[in-house]
Amino acid sequence: MLMQGFDSFMGLLYLAIMVLAVVAFVMAVFFRDDAYRAADKQNKIFWLIILGIAVVVNLVVPILFLQIAGLIASIVFFVDVRPALQRVSGRRRGGGSSSDGPYGPYNGGR
Repeated sequence: MLMQGFDSFMGLLYLAIMVLAVVAFVMAVFFRDDAYRAADKQNKIFWLIILGIAVVVNLVVPILFLQIAGLIASIVFFVDVRPALQRVSGRRRGGGSSSDGPYGPYNGGR
C-alpha cells in the first residue's frame, strides 16, 4: 500500500517536471531572437536546444538524473532568463510607468 502511494507520487512528480519543461520551451519559442542578445543571455537556439532536450528526455528516457538536469534548466529559464527577456521586450505586469508606487502613480507630493 505504501509503495503504491509512492509510485503515484513519483508519477505526479514526473508529470510536473514534464509540464514545466514544456511550458518553458513554449515560452522560449515566443521571445524574439534579438531579445536574448539585448538581455545579454545565451541565444535563442541555445535555450531551445536545452529545453527541447529536457522535453525529449522526459518523454522518451524517464531517468531521474536527466530529468533533474532538465528541471534545473527550466528553473533557470523561468527565474533568470524570462524576466530579463520581459524587461527587454517591454512586457511588464501591470503596464504602469517606472514612477508608479505600490498604490498608484507617484505624483510628487501634490
